[in-house]
Amino acid sequence: MLCQKISEDLELRPLEEEDAEELFALVDKNREYLRKWLPWLDANTCVDHSRNFILLCIDNSLNKNEYHTGIWHYGRLAGLIGCHGIDNVNLSAGMGYWLGDEYQGKGLMIRSCKAMIDHAFNELYLNRIEIRCAVENKRSRVIPERLGFVEEGTLREAAWLNDRFIDLVVYGMIKRDWQS
Repeated sequence: MLCQKISEDLELRPLEEEDAEELFALVDKNREYLRKWLPWLDANTCVDHSRNFILLCIDNSLNKNEYHTGIWHYGRLAGLIGCHGIDNVNLSAGMGYWLGDEYQGKGLMIRSCKAMIDHAFNELYLNRIEIRCAVENKRSRVIPERLGFVEEGTLREAAWLNDRFIDLVVYGMIKRDWQS
């Protein structure tokens, strides 16, 4: 499980049950902003939902199915990042992330992604990481592009979001390209 102090202002560490109130407050404060891109948001309506999510994350981490960590900025929860759908046969996983609006534009996500990718390749021994973003989500797409991921294609009408299907762009990074 990734727990890493990246810099004086930034730390990645797993969520714990006692973080449920802070997680819910962050989600609730950014609800309108995040709702455009995150299909699970409308189902998170109370602290108990956030607590259940954290407990599921802990369970999935113990089962090595996925890993989610909080992005902590000066000790405050700023967002989440994680590897999901870990395939131990093909040594691949998807990666997802989000930040509260007030934490954007500080380089937090790029630094968090670098740490998570290093962890995935060097500690989880994965060979491939995939990031899928809504085609229209320019802010999210900038992250894999800046990190050198290869845009591998578009999945048409691949996700249901806000009462409509949306297209997803797929970015991929393989271990040997990351290390070079």
